[in-house]
Amino acid sequence: MMGVSAPAVSGFDEGQSVMRQSECSADASGPAAICSGICHGTLGELLQGPVLVDGEVQIGIVSLPVQRYSSMHFLAGAASAHAQDLPDKEKCRRAIALYLDIYGDRLPGGRWLHDSELLQGKGMASSTADIVASIRCLDRLFGRASPVECIAAILRQIERSDSVFLDHYALYLSARQQVLQRFDHDPQFHVCYIDEGEAVPTEAVTPQLLAHYRRHLHAYQANLDQALAAFARADRAEIARCASVSAALAQGVLPKRHYDAVAARRAQFGAAGIVVAHTGSLLGYLFLQAPRSEVMGQLAAFFRSLGHQCRFAQTGF
Repeated sequence: MMGVSAPAVSGFDEGQSVMRQSECSADASGPAAICSGICHGTLGELLQGPVLVDGEVQIGIVSLPVQRYSSMHFLAGAASAHAQDLPDKEKCRRAIALYLDIYGDRLPGGRWLHDSELLQGKGMASSTADIVASIRCLDRLFGRASPVECIAAILRQIERSDSVFLDHYALYLSARQQVLQRFDHDPQFHVCYIDEGEAVPTEAVTPQLLAHYRRHLHAYQANLDQALAAFARADRAEIARCASVSAALAQGVLPKRHYDAVAARRAQFGAAGIVVAHTGSLLGYLFLQAPRSEVMGQLAAFFRSLGHQCRFAQTGF
């Protein structure tokens, strides 16, 4: 992968170059052209655990993509205020600066706008999705398609990331931004989930996670082997079962308060498995088919009895 040096943030704050083959849409009512980048988020992970790479334990994940999105917009030609835009999105500003440094671009006058359906700090990959949406917005602005290697290189400078810049499932090393194995199978699940409420600082809990993974290495490796085999034969039910095992193992390090109650009712609701945000606050059921309205009502009542409003979503690409 390409190396990336850290540029000064001033590359983000100013610049007046002409766009190359911009693919932005101009509004007939004014001169501003709007460029947008979109990136999906996740509903936690089907799997998260240790992967041995060169004898060293790394955190491996198989994210569960969800049809919820982060959006980044650049209004080219609008009154320029780059330095004041995105005040709460320092990682996006950092990604923009890195991108401009890599390609030698300078921003034209314009404004940044952001919106997201993804909860922050809950396990929906909101931070990574924001960064990837920013990169894709810049690609639209400058008329290019950044390769996966470039996106990964930018992410590597910023955070331990999810694999939301991919359009397929993968076993992914979140700290190295490295795909270990691509999966051609695209398992589709329907999910009923809750947010237990506590935001989890991903970087802060990494040492705790690694210590737990080393203690339970054999159990995690056995589950990973079974999951890889399930992806190879496109076995959604087995993938859901492996997700349940991963969720159960995670109770030993960052436990979900309502896990026991949810696990006890899984079969009653006809769910194929349990999914969690391993370093977040999401907990829910995986269904192979969309639950009927009657079952949805029962699920809503059950989760309300636990003090939470449930949500329904479809996952997969």
